[in-house]
Amino acid sequence: MLTYYYLPTRNVFGEGAVKEVGKLMKTLDGKAPLIVTDAFLAKCGMAEDLKKIMEAEGLKVAIFGGAEPNPTDKNVEAGVAAYKAEGCDSIVSLGGGSSHDCAKAIGLIVSNGGKIHDYEGIDISKNKMVPLMAVNTTAGTASEITRFCIITDTSRKVKMAILDWRVTPQIAVNDPVLMKGMPPSLTAATGMDALTHAIEAYVSTAANPLTDAAALKAIDLIQKYLPKAVANGDYMIARDKMAYGQYLAGIAFNNASLGYVHAMAHQLGGYYNLPHGVCNAILLPYVEEFNNISNLNRFRDIAEAMGEKIEGLSTNDAAAKGILAIKRLSREVGIPRNLRGLGVKPEDFDIMAENAMKDACALTNPRKYTKEQVVEIYRRAYEGE
Repeated sequence: MLTYYYLPTRNVFGEGAVKEVGKLMKTLDGKAPLIVTDAFLAKCGMAEDLKKIMEAEGLKVAIFGGAEPNPTDKNVEAGVAAYKAEGCDSIVSLGGGSSHDCAKAIGLIVSNGGKIHDYEGIDISKNKMVPLMAVNTTAGTASEITRFCIITDTSRKVKMAILDWRVTPQIAVNDPVLMKGMPPSLTAATGMDALTHAIEAYVSTAANPLTDAAALKAIDLIQKYLPKAVANGDYMIARDKMAYGQYLAGIAFNNASLGYVHAMAHQLGGYYNLPHGVCNAILLPYVEEFNNISNLNRFRDIAEAMGEKIEGLSTNDAAAKGILAIKRLSREVGIPRNLRGLGVKPEDFDIMAENAMKDACALTNPRKYTKEQVVEIYRRAYEGE
């Protein structure tokens, strides 16, 4: 079987990395970049600071602050209009997954035309993307390095999964200083999102030795440093390690893809506009408990990477400890215990299950699901059993 391996051409890490953005954009021949970000970062001054860094290098910079927490087709349309109105020739995304995904979608349209709905699926675009750089402010989605782009279709209330190697940013910047401002709840949600990426990639049917190494190291870093980052957001060692952990998880799932945790979480985001990382965190132990029999040895490895003592245990018992460790970490960092408290309605389980089974992320799940089984997992996560 052929293996493809996707990553940005260049990646910059460490405190102060953001100061290089202007020089880096010039190497991509971008002269008039559009900063794509969310309303908060546009208003708090971070986007303006980034603009000044690039203007110091002689670039003409505009800001689009319309990326919503779960970016929609409407956000993309508005961003494309801003790009054209400002005479831009390149894009810099600033933020977490929402900003990065919105920026990727904008880039797809200005490079290829049409509507973002035209690109739902795998590798549908035909033209080279405009220069795209991603400046990351969260430690979770790894969207700054991936070929994944998730956009909500507002008419269908469905999150469209766009997998296209062309949307991978050419340069990714991870500066832990930019992550200091994340509140504990966002730190927890994005961190558990990263853990989900690593675990789903490790048990994916498309896993390979390259993704395995990245996934296991990501799990190790996240379980060690996420609680510390939640407890004290100014602890720079924890922020730095989480930046690397989420990046490694991104390497893993960008190449091995994901599974039913994401397939099901996408429906919760599409129907209720819920935080993606929180949905993943709640679903993760229930999906993986169901997946467990598909490869007990892999779940034993996950338990060990989660810091569990498994020496002398049977493979079954060791694998079960991995699921318990996921639940414990989720509780430690303050993730809600169930979907019920988030306003999810059981009457929507049936249609969400149908849509989850069509989601591209379901293709590499290690166990085949029936619709009834997906509904049952939603029910268990709803009750918080």
